[in-house]
Amino acid sequence: MGLLKEFKEFALKGNVMDMAVGVIIGGAFGGIVGALTDDFINPLINSFGGAEVAGSFVLPWSKLAESTDPEVLATISLNYGHFITQIINFLILAVVLFIIIKGMNKLMALGKKKAEEEAAAPEPSDEVKLLTEIKDILKEK
Repeated sequence: MGLLKEFKEFALKGNVMDMAVGVIIGGAFGGIVGALTDDFINPLINSFGGAEVAGSFVLPWSKLAESTDPEVLATISLNYGHFITQIINFLILAVVLFIIIKGMNKLMALGKKKAEEEAAAPEPSDEVKLLTEIKDILKEK
């Protein structure tokens, strides 16, 4: 029973919930990056010099290499194009996340600096306090 209670406390902490939201958004963002790579970047790469990103290499030493069935050939081929595409996806995702985190850090530093400036308003000197008291006394008279 204690283990279940500990798990419930852990799962309902704010950090875990924030992480869950981050994972969901990250998955959706991964789909966007995948579409960007498949629909825009790969065609651009293919248009320069005929570089084939969607390539594969059938292993010639396999007995199944002589088959003409595409499903059989898919099981014995190295899909290097897919691997390159995933590397491109990762690099795009890493750059975008770096930019987002850098921007968030700048915003947080700006907000922190502003809060420190407001909180650290200098206290008036003894002379200013004395002059303020004299001014208040003169106003009363």
